[in-house]
Amino acid sequence: MTSPARSPRRGPAAAAAPVAAPRASRLSVSGSVRDINDYYYAKGWTDGLPIIPPTQDLVLEMLEASPVTMKAEQVLGRLPPLNGTVTVEKVAVNSVMAGCKPDYFPVVLAAVKAVLQPQFNAGGITTTTGGAAPVLLVSGPIAQRLGINSGTAVFGSGHQANATIGRALRLTMRNLGGAVAETMEKSTHGWPGKYTMCFAENQPRCPWEPLHVALGYPAEASIVIVVAARGIHTMVESSQETGEGALETLVASMTAGGISGYYFQARGASPVVVLGPEHAAEIAASGYSRQDVVDYLFEHVRLPMGVIKNRGHYGARSWPAEYETAPDDFMVPLVADRSKFLVMVAGGDGRHSSWFPAWSATQRAVEVVEG
Repeated sequence: MTSPARSPRRGPAAAAAPVAAPRASRLSVSGSVRDINDYYYAKGWTDGLPIIPPTQDLVLEMLEASPVTMKAEQVLGRLPPLNGTVTVEKVAVNSVMAGCKPDYFPVVLAAVKAVLQPQFNAGGITTTTGGAAPVLLVSGPIAQRLGINSGTAVFGSGHQANATIGRALRLTMRNLGGAVAETMEKSTHGWPGKYTMCFAENQPRCPWEPLHVALGYPAEASIVIVVAARGIHTMVESSQETGEGALETLVASMTAGGISGYYFQARGASPVVVLGPEHAAEIAASGYSRQDVVDYLFEHVRLPMGVIKNRGHYGARSWPAEYETAPDDFMVPLVADRSKFLVMVAGGDGRHSSWFPAWSATQRAVEVVEG
């Protein structure tokens, strides 16, 4: 079996990426699909789950779905921490391995381009002990067209688009950037987002304008937002029946000890709040816009200085200078800039909402999905 699966994982950093790079090398592996999977696993090219062998015909089919502006040998950048050269073809290889359909490839490319943005700090995400992983949020018409789940079990299994798009990004980071435990992956625990985490906004049940419109993009556009998250916190509010009640419980779930964001506001990370459709409807019925929710969170998601001082990441804090002389009753905000909160609606029935605590040394990245 012939496949262009052997991609360089090391290389010197460059000040500016060239326009094109040599095509990915070809590798012949004989045997059954199980044999090929065993070979790939032994080489460290998989995440432990079976892969689709990236035969030349499957990779070419994936490349045919590329935006017309992109060629197979086009260099997208260097992926830290090992600074592997990222080309469109190499992303296609990892997308095949992940099980993506060709129709998904433009979304994968947008996600890869997003993590290559400097403020996303892909190298830091890989090497931190905090266990951060990229979370892909998709907003726009392409989500429904591709069947990216935004409803029931939105963070769970059973949806090919969600599972494979997120996995394609992770395999790309693994195979081109060196995100493996044997080298640069240093998570103390990690979380299942290290395999895959991709979902869409539940636009049909969102009581407000779509997220991408709220961020300033045209209604007809589709975007990928990538944030680095340390895990998922869930909350339930099935007793209160007002929007204020749901927000109060949400705030309570976001104001606990050990949340690293309270020490790193200066770095500009973006916590993601995912409202279940029923909570979102109650909040909207109480007169709150999406921006009102952001404002509410900014004003209330705070902890007293005396509670966080000399605990958690206090010794490595990176926050506004005026906090240093603040009294113990000063309410420290989770973010110093309200615009860092991302609020979206996703999930199915059941009065649950969730939030993703951001890894501190990163900022979100946005890319428009090219057609």
